[in-house]
Amino acid sequence: MLRQRLNDALKEAMKAKDAPRTSTLRLILAAIKDRDIANRTADARDGISDDDILKLLQSMIKQRRDSIEAYTKGNRPELAQLEQDEIGIIESYLPAQMSAAEIDAAVDAAIAEIKAESLKQMGQVMAVLRERFAGSLDMGKAGARVKARLG
Repeated sequence: MLRQRLNDALKEAMKAKDAPRTSTLRLILAAIKDRDIANRTADARDGISDDDILKLLQSMIKQRRDSIEAYTKGNRPELAQLEQDEIGIIESYLPAQMSAAEIDAAVDAAIAEIKAESLKQMGQVMAVLRERFAGSLDMGKAGARVKARLG
């Protein structure tokens, strides 16, 4: 489903001669293909799931944020802006991100569900959050909130 949306978007971007969107979508599809190949087995040849694609998109955004920080420190605002533009394109294929209040509620519910009481159980809480909110929850923000609640 998501894979098809990305392929269709690439075709549209190419027809519209939208170079930034075309190059970003090609990067996304190449990364998906790499993951498909890496996960291919004799039994499973279908490719990665939509959840895995969402995780991939989130990691691509994180990589670009790290690059923006490096480019900003290196006084290269034009390169930082290119990365920011790519983030905008990638985010358009992610589900709507949860607000701070929604993140807090999800973290509290996950902690209550597994009855977590210490940082030793942080991994279990994060696993619940990852399973339920893949794509719509920024795991970095959630991790910080879980740590604050359990710490």
